[in-house]
Amino acid sequence: MSKVIENFMEYVKIDTESQDGSISTPSTAKQYDLANVLVRQLEEMGAEEIVLDKEHCYVYASVPASKGCENAPVIGFIAHMDTSPAVTGRNVNPRIVENYDGNDIVLNVQENVVMKTRDFPEMLSYIGKSLIVTDGTTLLGADDKAGIAEIMAMAEYLLTHPEIIHGKIRIGFTPDEEIGAGADYFDVKLFGADYAYTVDGGRLGELEYENFNAAGAKVAIRGRSVHPGDAKNKMKNALLLAQEFQSMLPVWENPMYTEEYEGFYHLDALHGTVEEATAEYIIRDHDREKFEQKKELFLSIGSFLNEKYGEGTFTIDLKDSYYNMREIIEKDMHLVDNAKAVMEELGVLPIVIPIRGGTDGARLSYMGLPCPNICTGGHNFHGRYEYICVESMEKIVELLVRITEKYAKKCV
Repeated sequence: MSKVIENFMEYVKIDTESQDGSISTPSTAKQYDLANVLVRQLEEMGAEEIVLDKEHCYVYASVPASKGCENAPVIGFIAHMDTSPAVTGRNVNPRIVENYDGNDIVLNVQENVVMKTRDFPEMLSYIGKSLIVTDGTTLLGADDKAGIAEIMAMAEYLLTHPEIIHGKIRIGFTPDEEIGAGADYFDVKLFGADYAYTVDGGRLGELEYENFNAAGAKVAIRGRSVHPGDAKNKMKNALLLAQEFQSMLPVWENPMYTEEYEGFYHLDALHGTVEEATAEYIIRDHDREKFEQKKELFLSIGSFLNEKYGEGTFTIDLKDSYYNMREIIEKDMHLVDNAKAVMEELGVLPIVIPIRGGTDGARLSYMGLPCPNICTGGHNFHGRYEYICVESMEKIVELLVRITEKYAKKCV
């Protein structure tokens, strides 16, 4: 078993699920369990400048530059330790399906959980290769423990192969990315990289330097509860008012009807009673102007309904979350060009696509660290049908190593 796969199989068994709504960082103390393992492994492989932020659970480390390459650009690689709270990450039991034959994969006989090629036709592109899958009761955690495993394998390879010429490499592992807090306490100055890559993408070849502009909104609706037998012209049903608000948003700008560069309004949660209700939304668009227009429409609907039902019926708390990193990366397109060139040299087809979401790299780019996103090799993140290809992970380790060499060419 290669080092990257050995690492991965160990990491996914450590429960690091983050918790949305927590007021602390990290949101769950169990993320330290993986952080401590990574610190120990970094020490054992001979990495330098190893730091564990004991207050906020960030891990930093360095692979020193080859002799004569001390002035080469410092390149960082970043991945996140937490897994999504969408599906449990407790008691993950991965297995390797060797020499995949193209048939449906039974993940769990007892619970009749089957990963079908009809539902996931991209599986057929991996015939003859090895896939790591779940037992059908949990997610796998390739998002982003695959990225961590690949970065760790890259670091160990560089440390044990001094003949490979590279500049200083910085490593960073973050908590709470899945709940949007991964960059909250990331110390860009301490990290000290000139440029970086997050290793947090999907299938082999994916390379992303565009993401959504993003905002979150909570719509609080104040109704009026009256006995339904005497409710005429008196009751204001907050749940129905919430439905009315939703009905005024463009139907076609719903995530289930959008793709590629198309933005959306997403009703993520709705709860309440006749007396009061709360609707939680996320608003997304790649285009900054369209993003601002979406927010304006959202707020104007609230204003219109307040005029209709009375001031204070609708209260909207809308906050920006992150912005499209393309605005930053375009100033340093060598990050994308070098990654594409290495992929092509390795026989990997670059798939340059916009992220229909966000990564730590989006926020880090606006914090002064240009940071596009590289593939991990995984599929179906955040669910029990998550899987990853062994050969893809091994190729990505090679990809990371070769990127470090690209930035050391001038010192050879």
